[in-house]
Amino acid sequence: MQTEFRAIEWPTLLLFVVSYALWAAGTTILWQLSPTLAILAAGLAIAQLSSLTHEVLHGHPFRSQFWSEALVFPATSVFIPYLRFKDTHLQHHNDPALTDPYDDPESNFFDPAAWARLSAPMQVLLRFNNTLFGRMLIGPFVGTGIFLATDWRLALQGDRRVLLAWALHLPGLALVFGWLWAVGQMPVWAYLVAVYIGTALLKIRTYLEHRAHEAARARTVIIESRGPLSLLFLNNNFHVVHHMHPAVAWYKLPGLYAARKDHYQRRNEAYVYRSYAEIFRRYLFTPKDPVPHPVWPVRKSGD
Repeated sequence: MQTEFRAIEWPTLLLFVVSYALWAAGTTILWQLSPTLAILAAGLAIAQLSSLTHEVLHGHPFRSQFWSEALVFPATSVFIPYLRFKDTHLQHHNDPALTDPYDDPESNFFDPAAWARLSAPMQVLLRFNNTLFGRMLIGPFVGTGIFLATDWRLALQGDRRVLLAWALHLPGLALVFGWLWAVGQMPVWAYLVAVYIGTALLKIRTYLEHRAHEAARARTVIIESRGPLSLLFLNNNFHVVHHMHPAVAWYKLPGLYAARKDHYQRRNEAYVYRSYAEIFRRYLFTPKDPVPHPVWPVRKSGD
């Protein structure tokens, strides 16, 4: 019993408690004090819970995956079923395929041939989405729209895993909207705004996590921040460390990086930023990358 008790990752569990408390406050008492504050608080909680969901799919905070996943059963972010996030993210951890427009489900790059077939307005939209400002402003709409369209297509094709994910998602949604109806004071429209804000915050983290590079080991970033965004993202700014040690808990990543800083920077060929302030300064209105993959091999679409 004592061993099981010690095996619980208490920092993660404590953060769950704080995040759900903030979410509950945002959807109830804060609404009467200030609707704006309530939406911002709920959005922040949704972003933090999304980061915690990432911890859960990597096996935290309990030894039992069942009990870990029970912590994120309420579908607070609404549009992304947990099982779909788990499946696509673990596929993303196949490092040789990072940034691949077809094989990396989290890639923001397009096959150049597919890019050339897009309409001019769509190309303008996606170029704007490749600025940090655009990624935060329209990125939740663009990314969620592409995700939902993909899942709709897969469901129509009878993909049982996708159908299962959405079937399990429905009771999680029922918990959230049941709370809003029975206990919450925040209207549904305001909650959806909070979901958008929470997703926009997460887009800061994912904006440049991976770059196009011939060497797979050099595609993953290090951002040496230890500020509020680092906590919100659960130290995934030390992203190359996470990819090399995906089973390590979030609060241990900075220590691993500090102990072998030169090693990690050699491995990713100095793909390093000092802070999120530097990223905002450089890329808020200037795209870091082109939308078509800049080192994509010549291939036929659909191969």
